[in-house]
Amino acid sequence: MTRYVYGFNDVIDTPEPRLLLGGKGAGLAEMTRLGIPVPPGFTITTEACRAFSATGKIPEGLEAEVDKALASLEENVGKRLGDAEAPLLLSVRSGGVVSMPGMMDTILNLGIDDATADGLARVMDNRRFAFDAYRRFLEMYGDVVLGLDRNDFEDAFNDVKSGLGDPAMRDQDVPAKDLQSLVGRFQNIAKSAGKPFPGTVREQLWGSILAVFESWGNPRAVVYRAMHEIPDDTGTAVNVQAMVFGNLGDKSSSGVAFTRNPSSGDKLLYGEYLENAQGEDVVAGTRTPQPLTAQASPPGREDRSLERAHPEAFAEIAAIATRLETHFKDIQDIEFTVEEGRVFLLQTRSGKRTAHAAVRAAVEMVAEGLIDEDEAVLRVSPESLEQLLHAQLPAPEVLEKRGILPLASGLPASPGAAMGIIALDADEAERLANDGKDVILVRRETSPEDIHGMKAAKGIVTATGGMTSHAAVVARGLGRSCVAGVGDLNVDYQSQTVTVRTEAGVTVLKPGDVITLDGTNGLIYEGALDVEAAAKVPEFDTLMGWADERRRLRVRTNADTPRETRVAVSYGAEGIGLCRTEHMFFAEDRLAAVRCMALAEDEEQRAKWLDLVAPMQRTDFEGMFTALDGKPMTVRLLDWPLHEFLPREDAEMERVAEALGVAVKVVRDRARNMAEVNPMLGHRGVRVGVTAPEIYRMQCRALAEAAVACSKKGISVAPEIMIPVVGLAEELELMATVVRAVVDEVFEAAGVQIDYQVGTMIELPRACLVADDLAKTAQFFSFGTNDLTQTTFGISRDDAGRFLPAYIAPDKKLLSIDPFVRLDRRGVGELVKIACERGRKTRPDLKLGLCGEHGGEAQSVEFCHESGLDYVSCSPPRLPVARLAAAQAAIRERRSKASGA
Repeated sequence: MTRYVYGFNDVIDTPEPRLLLGGKGAGLAEMTRLGIPVPPGFTITTEACRAFSATGKIPEGLEAEVDKALASLEENVGKRLGDAEAPLLLSVRSGGVVSMPGMMDTILNLGIDDATADGLARVMDNRRFAFDAYRRFLEMYGDVVLGLDRNDFEDAFNDVKSGLGDPAMRDQDVPAKDLQSLVGRFQNIAKSAGKPFPGTVREQLWGSILAVFESWGNPRAVVYRAMHEIPDDTGTAVNVQAMVFGNLGDKSSSGVAFTRNPSSGDKLLYGEYLENAQGEDVVAGTRTPQPLTAQASPPGREDRSLERAHPEAFAEIAAIATRLETHFKDIQDIEFTVEEGRVFLLQTRSGKRTAHAAVRAAVEMVAEGLIDEDEAVLRVSPESLEQLLHAQLPAPEVLEKRGILPLASGLPASPGAAMGIIALDADEAERLANDGKDVILVRRETSPEDIHGMKAAKGIVTATGGMTSHAAVVARGLGRSCVAGVGDLNVDYQSQTVTVRTEAGVTVLKPGDVITLDGTNGLIYEGALDVEAAAKVPEFDTLMGWADERRRLRVRTNADTPRETRVAVSYGAEGIGLCRTEHMFFAEDRLAAVRCMALAEDEEQRAKWLDLVAPMQRTDFEGMFTALDGKPMTVRLLDWPLHEFLPREDAEMERVAEALGVAVKVVRDRARNMAEVNPMLGHRGVRVGVTAPEIYRMQCRALAEAAVACSKKGISVAPEIMIPVVGLAEELELMATVVRAVVDEVFEAAGVQIDYQVGTMIELPRACLVADDLAKTAQFFSFGTNDLTQTTFGISRDDAGRFLPAYIAPDKKLLSIDPFVRLDRRGVGELVKIACERGRKTRPDLKLGLCGEHGGEAQSVEFCHESGLDYVSCSPPRLPVARLAAAQAAIRERRSKASGA
């Protein structure tokens, strides 16, 4: 029979324990093996969850295994579940294979009822603690297992505090007798709802285990997995563990620690704790915790840090943190409880971090000898590098000199700047974002149910919570700016107001008002502020240097102007893989001439306007060649339907008519005649070259003349001329002949020899299938996967947003991801492979590249590496993503070959 339960100290005979035990269970088992103080317990495997999810029934044999593991646990600690004389309380926690913070359910203090609460009070000699544990259990169980409204419990608690004369009373100050009364009120809430609490502790246990299993499928977990591309079929483990208590008094506490700063990567213990509290209080963000270290404390409050208030516990936690980081060779995120001065570890996992922290830690760990350069390159997520390009606000002191002061301050939970209108709930934030608005989500505290709004928002603000609260952790993972724990801020959902009370006065904001966040410094400003480019991370160049040494795939950029080219080269571009010449025409000073060219009556009249356009293109090409300084530049000849340039407004029509010397009606009629039903499959690309070759001749002449001008200045050039939307070998041969005739004529007249290539853009399925014929003429292929995706799927990329989300929705999952975002390996990818194979069969030295948006998406880049392409091309901001992804693909391939896989 399948084994479903493992004790923390059991030997696990599997190379990947986390696949069986989940990340949390694997961490607990490994810490137990290392001799780190961990409360004993056992893990119910992910296999059990999958079996339950498939049938809706408890897997055969699981109950017996749990009974056996529980008996062993009871013997270990000398306490029994449900025994009033020696009561054992348990925690029941989820634990996915991949960390999903806050997305699934947890139950604490399980095993308490009226009898055991009295027994616990006697055993611990602390009645207040016993009934605090009891009310916590009832609230959590009622919410998670019974599905009761948690607000009903919170309202009852607030009523008790108000009855004591202090609505703002801290939870830990409520007396024991009032907590005992509160327990009765909680029980009545459940009875009134027709969902009474279980009568036995065994019912409590199984209700909690099954609730954790079921939480794998709750909406927030499903959304989180979709956002982070976590498979739906792995399931969650369940960790059942003896409780240790951070809420026994001032010598007890709970907290979270990172072995390095997850925002900056500083090698300093970083985290927070709460005295007389349980771990849920820290991560839920309902109370604002204190820093672990004196260094991280606000001036004058250093003595409140764990380091100063409880130095022995701090020293032990710091030593364990160092040991764990050294053992796992990665930043660790640990949860701990101090029970009457005794330290226990409840969790260790790889810590979520910003891109800044990931890059810095990876490089520094190489210097420390923890990891090698290959591992450092693999350690950083390529997609996360976009965070390094986040805008920032000027320094606070710079703004202050300008008379700009922050409205409020909080904790710098996630770096970067964000500006937008206030939204007070996640649904509204998502709606506004879908309408194209920049939104700042402002909440008292966030919960896992807010995940969709947090993703939609540009930034997040919370009134409570700390650096390790749900809001902070999720914001860092999403790359959103976040200011947490803004103590001067009050969010009133009923009146739909945000009130900020400071010494300077009272400010009331409402939804729709604009605020600006400085997540790097934890500041909020009223109104919109200008932002600056992101600060440079010193270790970034080192990491990218290692990546560049390891990758085979070259990385070019998509750029259409000299300025874009200069920026791209500064980001590491090794050439231009796509210069879209039609983009050069849309500058205001050029559009009039281009419109007249498009609407000209005949070739002779068109030539007049082409003569005006040619110098504009030549100047741009020369500037781009200069910026590239010998790096290759692929220039795509005109690839938009001519009617895209046509005037639409009456005033535009009149200006064109005047320039052409014809009546407005003539212009209007010509424009109407050029309109197409399906322009993306109409008169575009090579078809324009066939019907109006003078346009392509002008472009090629401008390019060749720019190359000559640079060459005579001693600037190396490497032009590559690309003919788009080709499906027939005959049309490619025809246009290639035209192109070469023009370029050769210019070079010969100038007396220069410049190597250049003529190739084609592969963006039609037919082109892939006849690639062997195309390669007789083309010296290179560049896969235009934006168009190749839409022609393969038969989906217009401009209209896909109307229906593709339904295909990707968790309830359908017809597609795992938008194929315009990530290359579709099964369909589009197969066509690419066919074209590569057939093209190189004809021309073994055929250069192969990809220039769609997929060129900057990490998994698509990996596909390009595996398929033998020579380069990818992407937008400038995504160049670091492509460079790192290409290096990671090369490292994984080398490791796979070395292992014989």
